[in-house]
Amino acid sequence: MKAAVHNRYGPPGVIRVAEVAEPSIGDHDVLVRVHATTVNRTDCAYRAASPFFVRVFTGLVRPRRTVLGTEYAGVVEAVGSGVTSFEAGDRVFGYNEGRFGTHAEYLSVPHDGAIATMPSGVTFEKAAPGTEGSHYALAFVNKAGVRPGQDVLVYGATGAIGSAAVQLLKHHGATVTAVCDGPHMELVKGLGADRVVDHTAQDFTRDEQRYDAVFDAVGKSTFGRCKRLLKPGGVYLSSDLGPWCQNLLLPLVTPLFRGRKVKFPFPKQDQEMARYFRALMESGEFSPVIDRRYPLERIVDAYRYVETGQKIGNVVIVVVPPT
Repeated sequence: MKAAVHNRYGPPGVIRVAEVAEPSIGDHDVLVRVHATTVNRTDCAYRAASPFFVRVFTGLVRPRRTVLGTEYAGVVEAVGSGVTSFEAGDRVFGYNEGRFGTHAEYLSVPHDGAIATMPSGVTFEKAAPGTEGSHYALAFVNKAGVRPGQDVLVYGATGAIGSAAVQLLKHHGATVTAVCDGPHMELVKGLGADRVVDHTAQDFTRDEQRYDAVFDAVGKSTFGRCKRLLKPGGVYLSSDLGPWCQNLLLPLVTPLFRGRKVKFPFPKQDQEMARYFRALMESGEFSPVIDRRYPLERIVDAYRYVETGQKIGNVVIVVVPPT
């Protein structure tokens, strides 16, 4: 089968498309014929081993998993003898961080992992980006304890995490202020944002409104800059570790002062998560934003584009072109 392979850490150029052996499946695994996958910030971090400590999980000197990729959508090709929840021919999608392997024509996943049948009426290309950014966004919402009627600001509302966060927050009944570039304000309004701020025209941290939670979905701000935006007892969350990993340390310190707090979400990667997003996509309450599509043969170009930091929503890799 064809797969995007990397045998060393580094820039996008370390990736090459090559013929590799089709993955085998155990008694409790599902073999998926991948129709679509994505390239995202998570893939870029593992490919470059940045931050360095990811090598603890992926291999100190060189990557143990040579085929990357976390998200996928496709058709079940075969199942192990102990699998009863899926069968050949099922259309499925899911998330496979850790085991990876979605940047290939075939993928083996555990039957009880973050896999679910596809939402009805949704294409492979639309379902594939339905888990990575969105499961981080869901972790934000849950960790902050967002309740109906609360005021929440999302910084970086056009990325995979931010665009999902806007939609999930509206699903939870929050009033959402979204921060993005001016040319994309209408897109973000269409996602449900109640108010949109053009960060190129004004410094969003000088906003006069106060919020129950501030989500930095792109990891480009800090608690220090955003603290004044928070109501008493408000919560700041970021998708990044921050300077000197402060977003891991501040959650331990800020609760001691009974004021504004920093929390750092750790997302769940399980079947419940996949089923949750299937339901939201079926109901139309969540729709992944897609920026660009690339064939598998051009996956290096996709990596390079993602690393410009300019992508809007998600970048999809088409493995099997739609007929």
